Amino acid sequence: MNLLIDTNIFLEILLNQEKKELCKDFLQENIDNLSISDFSLHSIGVILLRNKKDKTFSKFLKDILPKISVLTLTKEKYIEILKFSKKYNLDFDDSYQACLSVDKNLEIITMDKDFKKIAGLINVRYIS
Repeated sequence: MNLLIDTNIFLEILLNQEKKELCKDFLQENIDNLSISDFSLHSIGVILLRNKKDKTFSKFLKDILPKISVLTLTKEKYIEILKFSKKYNLDFDDSYQACLSVDKNLEIITMDKDFKKIAGLINVRYIS
């Protein structure tokens, strides 16, 4: 099964946080099956540029984009984000990831415990 890597996994590495090595190891071990949502890619850009980490973002794009798939929801699927948000009490970004995961039959890789709300609907694997 292909893997949808949640934003927090990449940010853990890019922002040099506590679980950076664990996340790096996971990505390296699974590099042939990785996907990122366009929403995650945009969020990473927003956060890194806001923190004046232009070079980090540039390096990330050069290193990771050639190796993974960038996925998006079709415009017809955007209404599903609202349904997920209301039904499972998820914020926009988690609802987007969940919808994409269902639409593309992906397993989400995350550190975000909010995805426990939809366990059983989609496959979720936690890095901790």
